[in-house]
Amino acid sequence: MSDTDLQAAAAASVKPYPSAAAGWFLVAMLTVGYIFSFVDRYILGLLIEPIKAEFDLSDRSIGWLLSAFTLVYGFVGIFMGWLVDRGKRLWIVSIGVALWSVATVATGMAKNFVQLFTARMGVGIGEATLSPATFSMIGDSFPTEKRGKPIAFYSAALPIGAGLASLLSGAVIAWTASSGSQSLPYFGELSPWRYTMIIVGLPGLLLALIFLLMKEPARRPAAASSNVISGSGFTDALRYLWDNKALYIGFVLVICAMTAIAYSHGFLAPTFERTWGWSPQKYAYVNGIALLLIGPLNMMIMGSISDWWTKKGVKDASLRILYIGFFIMIPSGVIPLFMPTAELAFALLCINTIGIGIVSAIGVTSLLVITPAQIRGQVVALYYLAISWFGSLGPIAVGELSSGVFGEDNLRYAVAAVPVIFAIAPLLMMPLTKRLYREQMDRLGVTTE
Repeated sequence: MSDTDLQAAAAASVKPYPSAAAGWFLVAMLTVGYIFSFVDRYILGLLIEPIKAEFDLSDRSIGWLLSAFTLVYGFVGIFMGWLVDRGKRLWIVSIGVALWSVATVATGMAKNFVQLFTARMGVGIGEATLSPATFSMIGDSFPTEKRGKPIAFYSAALPIGAGLASLLSGAVIAWTASSGSQSLPYFGELSPWRYTMIIVGLPGLLLALIFLLMKEPARRPAAASSNVISGSGFTDALRYLWDNKALYIGFVLVICAMTAIAYSHGFLAPTFERTWGWSPQKYAYVNGIALLLIGPLNMMIMGSISDWWTKKGVKDASLRILYIGFFIMIPSGVIPLFMPTAELAFALLCINTIGIGIVSAIGVTSLLVITPAQIRGQVVALYYLAISWFGSLGPIAVGELSSGVFGEDNLRYAVAAVPVIFAIAPLLMMPLTKRLYREQMDRLGVTTE
């Protein structure tokens, strides 16, 4: 049998994509899981003050506590990517959701710093299962020209989770000031921050059961990429990335700039308090409402534009949109910090939220275009490792610049410096990245039809 006959036979044996309803139901449930995960992840940073007071912790201890999630999340994500490319993905997600939910509850029950640290590591391990499995299943549920919208829908969970966590934290701040302990069956009397952790964690156990009972899409081979990469092992993924290192470095640095800016926004509440006199409670409420109003709509619009532009035949549509988000994100991350009033500063920061949302929503869509299907889970895991670890440099840079350069009374200048610092490298590499991106699409046989 000729090569042409073999390719035709292989194409005929490939199962069709799931129905739109089945694909979108899967995406909707995974998005709910992502919302849960981000609330569990984000809420700790908003409850630091009562935790610090109860355990009499130093800022150094708090720094280690906040790092527990990121350190484990990155390492475990690599293994999860390998596992996702081989195992039953919805079972992996179910176990992960159950683990991070139990770990969130355990955070609320911790008796000392070691238990707190261990619980947050558990959250990181559990959440490392979700995104590699999600993007692998989306790739098997939607053709290339229809992936932008479901990926953007899933990515919209990030601002929703952050917004809900911010609103919840504002309520906790008010509650702490006006009320004492609360009680729950089997848990007894709880301080407000402990009560919040347990209430946030428990619903995830039901979600884990739902994932266990769902049906996942069949895996799809990537015939077009068979002449680019032959295996699906971790060494195959690393070799592929090394062979295309200039492309992936230039591409990933754009998203790394986004995470550095987004993570540095953890300093915005004290910045607004020191510069314009907003209380942390006011900032939490205003920020939560803005994230819920702007974030999901922005991401869905960008995902729809990506799909529409791709169908119109724009070869590198997702990369172009990514760069549009980048050029919105950088100046709008600097200018607001020099405004005379808090209201004007926050209004301009909403534009920054749009830019960050575009980059966040389109980043993985662009990544999947240049990544062979058989190593997709592992590459996505490495992608999240890179952007999360690199993103942690954002708040570190703010702290160093505030304490060592500008002075802590001028915190806003340190926050404003981060977009400038982290934009330089991806900006310089953009012409090369764009050329290599288009060449790789040709090599993989990616079309817009």
